[in-house]
Amino acid sequence: MKSTITWRSDVIFDATTESGHQITMDGPPDHGGLNTGARPMEVLLTGVGGCASFDVVTILKRSRQAVTAVRCELDAERADTVPAVFTKINLHFVVSGDELSEKQVARACELSATKYCSATKMLGDGGVEITHSFAIE
Repeated sequence: MKSTITWRSDVIFDATTESGHQITMDGPPDHGGLNTGARPMEVLLTGVGGCASFDVVTILKRSRQAVTAVRCELDAERADTVPAVFTKINLHFVVSGDELSEKQVARACELSATKYCSATKMLGDGGVEITHSFAIE
């Protein structure tokens, strides 16, 4: 996997992914940013949620669950010192569908957060406390 980050100006950067998609990242105004894009650490956190959500949807579909929507609400804490790494991340999955099995949803969320999601595995092995919860709507 490859990605290219190009400095645009100030603290604004454009990321181009190997698949050809672009993401604009910008720092906060107190660090010279213009608020034209997400902060780099927000992009990292968003990637965690996307990776985990991909797994939840895939696991539920393979379990023949009639899932119609999945939302992952992430809440993260960062260290007070530089580098301000993530110290805790909670992934709260909100799953909707027809006649969903609570047991299957719980299993999908657990497997994603602890086994299949590359991002949570990488960060968890690096010392970030990763927790998860779910609700069915």
